[in-house]
Amino acid sequence: MKLILVLLLLASAKTAATQDFSSRSLPARSLAKGTWDFGLIGGGGTGLGYAKDTQFMYAGGRVGRIITKDYGDGLRRGNFEWAVEMLPLYTVLTPHGSVYGGSFKPAVCKWNFTSGKTVAPYVSMAGGILFSTRNLPASNTSWVNFTPQAALGAHLFLKPGKALLIEGAYVHHSNAGLSAYNPGYNASLFFTIGYSWFRRWE
Repeated sequence: MKLILVLLLLASAKTAATQDFSSRSLPARSLAKGTWDFGLIGGGGTGLGYAKDTQFMYAGGRVGRIITKDYGDGLRRGNFEWAVEMLPLYTVLTPHGSVYGGSFKPAVCKWNFTSGKTVAPYVSMAGGILFSTRNLPASNTSWVNFTPQAALGAHLFLKPGKALLIEGAYVHHSNAGLSAYNPGYNASLFFTIGYSWFRRWE
């Protein structure tokens, strides 16, 4: 009899936990600690100020992992994610012609807000590097540029573990003194769209 009661209690606890999990919002269910974030992304942007006649196009992928549990209450509730971004297609359209390259961002630090029902906004900061087939900007500069950025974005969940991604970013390009001449592209606005899959393996 005692064994039956214990089994019934365990079954009830498991059912309650399952019901609690299924009642949680899509962001809370999908953006849990230990989850992997796989995404395909693409977009474009434009330079600002003296670089307003320069445009950018790019495409690639992003892989991240949520490394903390949720912290905070209400709208502030969220967690921290570390990601890397690979953009093998990175084209800069300049007044002197198109320049091709590829970019790698090994440090994308994101804070995911998880209190929404289907939308999970995020803020991020990233540092990366761009390798190009010619010097950027044109002249006696460098074919290597560094690309720090700050971004605002959101995941729009269609179902558990699957979401559309939209993002706007402020991006800086600079060769950081690798050449004597470093005008860079001090400010650019990038707009990114994509699709993300979230997976967790126990």
